[in-house]
Amino acid sequence: MFISQAYAAEPSGGAFPPFDPTYFASQILWLAITFGIFYWLMSTVIIPRLAGILEGRHDRISRDLDEAQRLKAEADAAHAAYEHELAEAKRNAHSIASEATDKAKQEAAEAREKVEADLAEKLSEAEARIAKIKEAAMGEVGSIAGDTTEEIIKQLIGGKLTKAEITKAISGSSK
Repeated sequence: MFISQAYAAEPSGGAFPPFDPTYFASQILWLAITFGIFYWLMSTVIIPRLAGILEGRHDRISRDLDEAQRLKAEADAAHAAYEHELAEAKRNAHSIASEATDKAKQEAAEAREKVEADLAEKLSEAEARIAKIKEAAMGEVGSIAGDTTEEIIKQLIGGKLTKAEITKAISGSSK
């Protein structure tokens, strides 16, 4: 209420106080003082802090970019080393596989030669046994021929011959 009574005491015909020319000098003075304080505050406190913050950010971003570039270079080098090692491992694996294949072929050839040698030995033993059996059979052909001749004579003639006569007849006919 006090405020409204103070305004009521003033004459109501005056202009709005900021636009009243009688107050211009004091308003300009206070504007200059306020502007000076704000200018001094901005130039000594706020702008240096902002400049420091911006420079710090700029430095940090620059360091981060440099670090990222360094890490990218390391990653590229690691990738190149990985590719080189992978290629080397593939070559080694190929040579190992080739050596293993050659070794397996050599072992198979040695085993085949051993089996062939065993088979050749068994074949020669079998041929030797067959030759002995053939010889024995050929040796018995004479006695078989004699027995057969004796039977044939018995059947045809009805007579009996001695073994000596039959052997003499068989050996004489082959001469």
